[in-house]
Amino acid sequence: LFLLILLLLDPCLHPAAAFPKGCYPSEEEGLKTFRCSNAQLTEVPRDIPNDTNKLYLDSNQIPFLPRDAFRDLPLLLELDLSHNAIARIESGAFQGLAEHLHSLDLSSNRLVSVSKDTFSNLKAKVNLSNNPWLCDCRLQELIRAVELAADSSGGIVCDSSTQEEHVGKAFLQVIADTDFCNVYKKTTDIAMLVTMFGWFAMVISYLVYYVRQNQEDARRHLEYLKSLPSKQRRSEESSTISTVV
Repeated sequence: LFLLILLLLDPCLHPAAAFPKGCYPSEEEGLKTFRCSNAQLTEVPRDIPNDTNKLYLDSNQIPFLPRDAFRDLPLLLELDLSHNAIARIESGAFQGLAEHLHSLDLSSNRLVSVSKDTFSNLKAKVNLSNNPWLCDCRLQELIRAVELAADSSGGIVCDSSTQEEHVGKAFLQVIADTDFCNVYKKTTDIAMLVTMFGWFAMVISYLVYYVRQNQEDARRHLEYLKSLPSKQRRSEESSTISTVV
């Protein structure tokens, strides 16, 4: 009975069956840690203790992060998602982590493009290196919105780009000379001007056609009037002049 009471009162003891295979809790330097490194996971585990401070999900096959994936981990300080297959992060995936999280590792995944809103309100230092990034305005906005982990910026390399000459170069080196968002804005402005000019040209063309058509109708009518007897012609001409006026 005494042993049974101890088991019920100890919150640190969890039944092994509650955790995915290859995952286990521990305590490191006074911080509660949950490790699932190289556990062949294809999604974020649901049974992570909610008092976890450090979470290791590295070296798995997780393809994307859904909304509220870490909602029940309010005390999380460090999150390691490196060396996975993450290609998509839903908006709100890190919701609930803004208060305490100070380290987020997303290196060595398959991220091509991510909205800056994905990391909204996060104060954590983020590692985004070794991903197949598309270098464009969206990535530029993302880099300006997050605080990059120390020594990780050089690993953010253009795997593809809106400008071919940037492929293979470090992104921070590229944006030192190129403002992707300004280029995009100029392109958008030019497209709007071309569209407006096209509509303006169509309106002018229609007005010219309308005036010419009316002039042609008036000319034909006058020629018809000239062919009439003089008395009837004068009456018709007066009517035509009144109509034109």
